[in-house]
Amino acid sequence: MYPLDDRKNWFSGQGLWSEVAASDWQDYRWQLRNRLTRVEHLREYMDLTPEEEAGCDFANNKLALAITPYFFNLIDREDPHCPIRRQVIPRGEEMHVAPEELLDPVGEEGSMGVDGLVHRYPDRCLFLVTNVCAAYCRYCTRSRLVSNAQGYDFHPNYENALKYIETHPQIRDVLLSGGDPLLLSDKKLDYILGRLRAIPHVEFIRIGSRIPVFLPQRITPQLQEIFRKHGPVWISIHVNHPRECTEELYGACERLSFAGVPLGNQSVLLKGVNDDAAIMRSLVHRLLQMRVRPYYLYQCDLITGSAHLRTDVRKGIEIIRDLRGHTTGYAVPQFVIDAPGGGGKVPINPEYVKEITEDEVIMRNFEGEEYRYPLKGSRPAEVEREPALPVLA
Repeated sequence: MYPLDDRKNWFSGQGLWSEVAASDWQDYRWQLRNRLTRVEHLREYMDLTPEEEAGCDFANNKLALAITPYFFNLIDREDPHCPIRRQVIPRGEEMHVAPEELLDPVGEEGSMGVDGLVHRYPDRCLFLVTNVCAAYCRYCTRSRLVSNAQGYDFHPNYENALKYIETHPQIRDVLLSGGDPLLLSDKKLDYILGRLRAIPHVEFIRIGSRIPVFLPQRITPQLQEIFRKHGPVWISIHVNHPRECTEELYGACERLSFAGVPLGNQSVLLKGVNDDAAIMRSLVHRLLQMRVRPYYLYQCDLITGSAHLRTDVRKGIEIIRDLRGHTTGYAVPQFVIDAPGGGGKVPINPEYVKEITEDEVIMRNFEGEEYRYPLKGSRPAEVEREPALPVLA
């Protein structure tokens, strides 16, 4: 059982790398150079299960293995069911492809205006700027692309994408994703954000990133200055379990907030990780403590080899029902399914509306009690009014 709400239990420190100089540990470049990327690296620190051994052998055919030392410290190496372990260490189940699973489960390939730019919704687009991440989530929607383990050979053409955005005035919202945009150099990130900010019809710039979670050291003063320069830039981070809410992540979120970056969180509902209302409640409470608004809870996409991590959709509905009314509304994310084949995000909610008649809405609150709201107001009764006061000059 993992401690949930007590702040003193938030992990901090260098753990297995305690002998490393603090200046190195806090340098994101050191973290990237020392990622665990081979099964031999894992075996040096832990005993792998047969299922994990098989997954590591297969990883380079599907999605590369990579874990930063910082994030590896969060794994319970004695527990094969550790929720952090399940997210980043490959398992043999990834080799099993169910009939409903797809390489491109949300239909991005069919909605590309130019290579690397998905234009599905009328007023917004998804700009894929890299295929590299600091660590690789085993349920990644873009496992066909990131790490290039499947030979996708993705090479973003920034100028083509920027020209597309410039020549489509209906685009007011641009989301940078990948891979992880915060792995770009400061110079590249500064250039892309500057070009986007110079486009008159682009009102809203967002970044999707798990860097604060995998590599909080990346949130440097220089990066903060870039966000101040081009802000407001909104960032959605990706935290799935309260154990990921460390002192280091707290600090990274604070630095981003102080640089004027509004923060939201997108979690993926995962079997054996966060498919429990108490764990999710602890997570959303910790997020709010870090100035992060819970935004989406995603049903796991139908990516190939992900069946062992997917839950029943009804579990997500149950979790939202258990949050609603039992914590602040700020803490309740929207549960969504990104519709297979390119249908976009569809909200999935508990049934609060029982019936809508010509006269009223019949609804249930979070306790299941029934209430009614009139649709057609009755004529208000005549009341005796006080004489109006004179208007003073």
